Amino acid sequence: MKVLAVETATSWQSVAILDGPRVLARHDQDAAGSHAKLLLPAIDRLFSETGLTLKQLDGLVLSIGPGSFTGLRVGLATLLGFRTITQLPLALVPTLEGMAWNLRGTSTPLCPILNSRRGELYWALFRWTSEDRLERVVSEQVGTPVMLGASLAGSVLVLGEGWTVEASAIRSSIPASVTIIEAPDHAMKPSAVSIGLAGIERLQRSEHAGLGISPLYVQRTTAELKYEESGGQSPVALRQERVAKKVQARAAVVRTRVARGGAKAGRDDAAR
Repeated sequence: MKVLAVETATSWQSVAILDGPRVLARHDQDAAGSHAKLLLPAIDRLFSETGLTLKQLDGLVLSIGPGSFTGLRVGLATLLGFRTITQLPLALVPTLEGMAWNLRGTSTPLCPILNSRRGELYWALFRWTSEDRLERVVSEQVGTPVMLGASLAGSVLVLGEGWTVEASAIRSSIPASVTIIEAPDHAMKPSAVSIGLAGIERLQRSEHAGLGISPLYVQRTTAELKYEESGGQSPVALRQERVAKKVQARAAVVRTRVARGGAKAGRDDAAR
């Protein structure tokens, strides 16, 4: 089964053409906000190297998130366009799951980690079974490095740019009973090859993307973020606190004016 696999969930753009487990061509580069400009040329390069055309493929595979909003939208728009032209089946692979395929067959539970907004992280937990099947232990999460560290247990193999950037913050909140193992450098970045391998399995099971597709945005609501920023106080409590502060400030002004007025009256009496 020949597929084109696209990974644009992070600044590290990766594209590949696979024929089953065999990689026919791949191209990886730092896109850093330039996916819209770099993706199509990278794909054209793969077709030039392999001599294939879109119509000679058996399917399309896409990393669907979580990750960079812009990168995900560019990747999705591109492959939806290809699907419309060719009618090829499209398989969607969650980005963190695809990263777990970087270390296929590893016996230690895997925790891929990506950067999110406002200093937060995306993560999930996976485990390869003895039947060489990837099992999701914890679904996609988003939160602070402290939240991630506190959620870990046992031995965990960590990978991804989120770990690279926030390793010290995550370690500071890990329970003493947890053993952290860092993935080798070659497995740290999302890979279109891994996305392709996971996608081929989906296509073989006829798990094709339907209509109305949108990226997998794993985000906490604005209300949750504001609640955390407030120190855990409810909106009502915060409003009451603001009102109380205003009342106290006005009362202080009144007391000052009264005190000044009393002092002035005393001076006037003394002058008379």
